Formats: sequence, structure tokens, C-alpha cells
Amino acid sequence: MLDNQIKRGDLQPKNPYAFNGQTLVGNADEQVPTPGQKLFYIESYGCQMNFSDSEIVASILKSVNYHVTPDFQEADLILINTCSIREKAEETVRKRLKVFDQVKKARPDALVGVLGCMAERLKAQFLEEEKLVDLVVGPDAYRDLPGLIATAEDGDKGINVFLSREETYADINPVRLDSNGVTAFISIMRGCDNMCSFCVVPFTRGRERSRDPYSIVAEASDLASRGYREITLLGQNVDSYKWQNPEGSEKVNFAGLLQKVAEVDQEVRIRFSTSHPKDITDEVLETISSYSNICNYIHLPVQSGNSRVLKLMNRTYDRDWYRSKIERIYSIIPDCAISSDIIAGFCSETEEEHQDTLEMMEFANYSMSYMFIYSERPGTLAAKKYKDDIAEDIKKRRLSEIIRLQNHLSLKHNQGEIGQVREVLIEGNSKRSDDHFKGRTSQNKMVVFPKSEGLSPGDYVMVRIDEATSATLIGTITQSVESGVSI
Repeated sequence: MLDNQIKRGDLQPKNPYAFNGQTLVGNADEQVPTPGQKLFYIESYGCQMNFSDSEIVASILKSVNYHVTPDFQEADLILINTCSIREKAEETVRKRLKVFDQVKKARPDALVGVLGCMAERLKAQFLEEEKLVDLVVGPDAYRDLPGLIATAEDGDKGINVFLSREETYADINPVRLDSNGVTAFISIMRGCDNMCSFCVVPFTRGRERSRDPYSIVAEASDLASRGYREITLLGQNVDSYKWQNPEGSEKVNFAGLLQKVAEVDQEVRIRFSTSHPKDITDEVLETISSYSNICNYIHLPVQSGNSRVLKLMNRTYDRDWYRSKIERIYSIIPDCAISSDIIAGFCSETEEEHQDTLEMMEFANYSMSYMFIYSERPGTLAAKKYKDDIAEDIKKRRLSEIIRLQNHLSLKHNQGEIGQVREVLIEGNSKRSDDHFKGRTSQNKMVVFPKSEGLSPGDYVMVRIDEATSATLIGTITQSVESGVSI
């Protein structure tokens, strides 16, 4: 389950491009609409995969003479790429649709479309309840968008929510929305076979299927040639990646793919998300350890620290097994930072079992976590078999305890960085000051530091860490990696 864009139960649009008026980074023909082009606006919610999918959608629409705009008020086509992981996500989408309804009332020819997981799950409701919706398109049907738009323009509903066993969009070069020109995503696989009892993803995104490694390496090479310096490999369960050619004579697993992508360009960092603990093998860990440009950071969702609850969740491991995996990661990659996903108040969870989760957090020493109260999702195994019997106030109290502990762990983790000199990839200006840069370490820690002449986003610098909060490291540049000159 990919939840890396949602923290502490909040849900905000992942695509800031839709709100802050930034332009695309790319070729000149991507930045200025030409006469006759229609305008589309796209807003993404939920996980990194949804954001990546929005870039695929942008590429498909560009091929039929659409140009992206940051202003939905002027758009001919308004798209909202949705998430069904939690009830709050769906509530937020419905609120946004009411806002877009005002545009449609002012300009009846404007089209509104719902994409992604929520579209697949709630097709009937959208068509019956949300009269303003003209398009309902599932995550495997984006190639059909031009035809579905034409259908909607003729006055009918454009609908395709069928799931595919083959679609990976491997041949589509995504338009990089809201790009900083430094970091980018590559989707390497789609779907999930794990069937965690709380998760709707297998029903909204279908079975696992992996892109061929050659298309992934080609996309990584293209990004490197265009100056990108960090690539995140994406999948609902990224480390279960597996591919073989039709003859069966060549097979590539996730460790092999990591190696291929890491060897594209040693100046390009490689990250990946999201992992299932069962698929983080020693081979994967040894590959990370062997390549300096594969980041020492693993997102390893635990969900619960109690074995009985993990069994109810169908997570396929117990408490002791997960602890041994944590120990193995730190043994092979001592400088690794580990983050997690945690659910508070799963069906029948007791206070003692909640305490097991807190103890697991301390044992794993997570650098950060994505933390939520349990939200029952219709159609899942948990909704069918288990009673959602933990009172809301208890869920919220347990979540607050988890958040409080994680804030403590994150602060302690970051305070341990004080005095260290870390290599940081500059991503852009700090949110609070144009006189400071921001960037991340290999361990995915955000660092803020004063600017120095001659440096720009995409440069690597050595930064001495002077101060720390639970969320941010504050430091001073000591050396430019590119020039080797002390600053």
C-alpha cells in the first residue's frame, strides 16, 4: 500500500501544480499553449503512484492537443485523480467536485472527470449522485481518454473502469508535472497481490504486473540526460517486481532491476517505494549496500506490532519475524533509515496490543512514520469478516500516542545527526526563505542550509548538521561535491 504522501491522517492534493501556478519544467513547447490547444487541469490525491499516473495522463492528453493549466477556472477539462485508501480521501474528493460544479455551471461545455481508484470503486455512485461528472476512468484505462472525452463532448458519459492484467504504460514518456528538474518518479509495476485485509488496492488496481526492465532503464537514462539527479521507483509493492521475457530465458527480480537502474548514472540517486517486508530480501539489501547511489532508506510498513493483529490484517509475518527483518537491515546497511506505516485501532485491537505497536516503534527506531486510525473500506476482507469495534475516541487517543512517540523518535534520530557531515542533493529553495536551500540526505532527511554562490538545484554538497527538529536538519555547507572545493 502506497501511502507516502499522506501523513498523520491528513489528505491534501498531491499536485501542488494545481494550486501554486508553477509552470512545467521541460521543453518550450510544454510551457506555452499554442493556438487551438485546449486546456486541462489535473489534481491528484493520495499516493505517489497517483501522482505518477497523472503524469501519464498529461502525456496522453498532450498527444491530442491538450495543454496543462494551473487554473481550473479556465480549463476545458478538469480531472481529479482519486484515492480510496481511506474514507477521508473520498470525502475530500466529493468536496472538490462541488467546487468544480461551480465551474460547470458557469461554463456548461467544460468537462469534469474522475480518475483512479475511486473511479473504479464508485462508478455507479458517481454517475447517479454526481451529475456533474462526465468521465469516470479507472487506473488501467487512461489510454482510452481521448475517445472517452469525445464521447462526453457528444453528450454521453465517458466510462471505462475495467482492470487489466497487462497494462503498465511502459511505452508512455510521462510529462513531468510540477517538476523541480531534480527529482522524478518511474512507475515500474502496477497492482498488488498481497490482499491485506484492510486494503482496497487489489480491488481498485488489480493484480501485479511488472514493466520490462529495458523500458525502465531507458526512462531512467532519459531523465539522467535531462539533468535529473534522483529517481524514485514506484509500485504498490515495488520489491515484488518480477519480469521474464516471453521465452523465459531472461528473468529480472527487484534486486536485478535496482542494479540496472543504479548503473545508468552514478550521479543519479535511486530510491524506491513502497516495500512489503516479505519482499525485502538479503539480495535487495546487499544491492543497496553495494551501490553508493542507491539511498540508504527503506520504507517498511509494519501496520501493527502485535502478531494476532498482523494475522487479522493478513500481513503474512508476525512480530518476531518483522523484528528480525529490522535487525537484518541494520546489519547489512548500518547507516540505513527506516520508516513505516502504522494503523491505530484495527478491529478488536486491545490496549496491550496497542502497546506492542509502541514497543515495535521503539525497537525499529523509525526515522518517521505515516500514521492513521483504521478506516473500514467496503469490499475488503476486514469489512466482510471483522467488526469495526474500536470506539472513535479510543482510535484517536491511540493515534495521538503513536504520533507523540514518533515525534520523539524522529527528534532523537535527527539530533543524532548533529555534528555529522552529510551529502545533500539540493532540490530548491527552502519554503521559509529564498536565502536558504533545501535538500535531502541519502537517508531521506530534509536539510535546510544557507545558500552559497555558484550552487543550484541538482548539485550535491557536503553539509555539516548544526541543529535539528523532529522534521528538519539545519546545517552549513562545507564543500561542493562537484568541485571538491571547500566553502
